[in-house]
Amino acid sequence: MSGILLDVQELTAGYGEAAVLQAVSLQVREAEIVALVGSNGAGKTTLLRTLSGLVVPSGGRIRFAGEDITDARADEIFRRGLVQLPEGRQLFDRMSVEDNLAMGAQLRADRAAVRADMERMYALFPRMAERRRQLAGSLSGGEQQMCAMARALMAAPKLLMIDEMSLGLAPVVVQQLLDALLQVRATGVTVLLVEQDIHLALEHADRGYVLETGRLVLTGAARDLLGNPEVQRAYLGV
Repeated sequence: MSGILLDVQELTAGYGEAAVLQAVSLQVREAEIVALVGSNGAGKTTLLRTLSGLVVPSGGRIRFAGEDITDARADEIFRRGLVQLPEGRQLFDRMSVEDNLAMGAQLRADRAAVRADMERMYALFPRMAERRRQLAGSLSGGEQQMCAMARALMAAPKLLMIDEMSLGLAPVVVQQLLDALLQVRATGVTVLLVEQDIHLALEHADRGYVLETGRLVLTGAARDLLGNPEVQRAYLGV
């Protein structure tokens, strides 16, 4: 079995006096796709922001790739290979697709490897190759999500955390993005997939966690969670 890449123990965090996350513990192993699911307001984005160093935890510990990163700055965490693809994509609209991808690799010194990875991104997302000179702000929503994912992958992440990848996108585009994720995982990149679309996330993950009002209430193999009567009743309308 692969080693533990991300180990979160009793994590508590929030904004000001309001604790959003309450004693959250989870693990992500190397080369897994792990789904973190729950309804809107459950605390999923706050968890990702805390793991990324954008929210300072008030309790608990975070270990990544064997190192304690609980108190690390966001830029240090990024350099270690823990990369977040945020909800809303946050592209540089007035820059080209290619320049956006290059921005993802701005902290990497291995320029030859960066060029090789750029070509890999164009192979992974052929539509980005067609639009490499086009301004990112002029792309469709689905194309922007492809560009944002490619930019995040250009940082050479060990763990890619994706927040609401499917939001507002047509099913055919979502499937293309999922296919790309499976290819990326095959190269050894680990994925933490945060989704409101619980069925979609669990259908493509190895394991899953269910978050409710800042607490983890269920965990297990993704297929077991999909078949769990409590999950089906609360989230899938079964």
